[in-house]
Amino acid sequence: MPLPHLASRLYGTPLLLARAKLDILLAVLGDRIGWPEPHTALAIPPPRTLPDAPPGLAVIPVYGTLVRRSLGLDAASGLTSYGEIGALFEAAVADPAVAGILLDLDSPGGEAGGVFELAQRVRAADAVKPVWAIAADSAFSAAYVLASAASRVYVPQTGGVGSIGVIALHVDQSARDAQQGYRYTAITAGEQKNDFSPHEPLDPAAHTRLQTEVDRLYGIFIDHVATMRKLEPRFVRSTQAGLYFGPEALTAGLADAQGSFDDAVTDFSAFLATRRSPGFLTTASRSLLAASTPSQEISLMTDRITPDVPPGVTPDPATSAEPATLPDTLPSAEDDPVQSAIDATRAEAVAIAELCQLAGYPQRTVAFLAQGASASDVRRALLAARAESPEIDSMIHPDAAAPATSLDSPAHNPLIQAVKKLTGKD
Repeated sequence: MPLPHLASRLYGTPLLLARAKLDILLAVLGDRIGWPEPHTALAIPPPRTLPDAPPGLAVIPVYGTLVRRSLGLDAASGLTSYGEIGALFEAAVADPAVAGILLDLDSPGGEAGGVFELAQRVRAADAVKPVWAIAADSAFSAAYVLASAASRVYVPQTGGVGSIGVIALHVDQSARDAQQGYRYTAITAGEQKNDFSPHEPLDPAAHTRLQTEVDRLYGIFIDHVATMRKLEPRFVRSTQAGLYFGPEALTAGLADAQGSFDDAVTDFSAFLATRRSPGFLTTASRSLLAASTPSQEISLMTDRITPDVPPGVTPDPATSAEPATLPDTLPSAEDDPVQSAIDATRAEAVAIAELCQLAGYPQRTVAFLAQGASASDVRRALLAARAESPEIDSMIHPDAAAPATSLDSPAHNPLIQAVKKLTGKD
């Protein structure tokens, strides 16, 4: 079935889309949108299945090419609309059972229209409920606009972020028209009405107008990432729309932690436990909550085109971007209050399991963890239970030595070992 309406959304329109994905779209759609070159039949992969989210955590999928409206095409087409993502966000924010929202991104980007408005809604939602993001395995261009609006961004070892740039494509098929015996004549009113027609070479004035719009959107993109990620605009510009993978993304300041989807879920669940439970508000946890509170200065500076460049002036690429120096080392865990609080929460869970085992109440470990009790709370509860328990006469001599390989010791107890394994603590 021909899809001529899609051609207007690919040609002569600025896109926040990775170039490799644009080439795939043109190859797949081919002559269905009037693409003049031969194409290879490539299958668009279906969207990934939404992972099962733990209680209290809403996982919002952001897969495939992003568009303002899907025009009735379902997810199997490889398109996800900003309207669909926004509706999922609204539902998650309104759901009292949801404590946190995780953006699961695997997208090359897409249309510019609507993405910055949606990103502002993401940051606004983060003020109500924490929003984290993971690039599993890609969050490029428009997808990174959304990822950067989250308060914490994860990237797997092979995952990528970036492509902070804008691209517009014009197709001149006038030579092909002549070969096929066609000659198109446009009757217009208004000298710009026939701009970007594929049946004529691109007019220099139209080229200048399109470049101006590309530069304007690029400035908005730069300011958005700089504001959301608390980076210098000149540094964001110096990335030159490059792709950053794994540790490179952390070094560049475009991501906060390296880890898989499961790692992000585990850490997010631990973080949510610190927010739910006053008993877990240790020094590290308070630092975590303070670091995760969105700044009040989150408005997108859309009135600026590029830093230090007056509106209406096209910047000179040779002079507009000052070189930025990347840090020599990755951020350490001590510099990351979020990771410090997560580690503290895991250590607290192991301490609770050990206290319950030593007190003779290993079955109460799960209940204490579910209540969000601190180690000191557990110690007081166990002492009170011990005081209220009936006295038991022991027939064992007080000087008798315990077996050297006793399974009652914390080092050999399977419950404590299970807690350590789940929390990643040796």
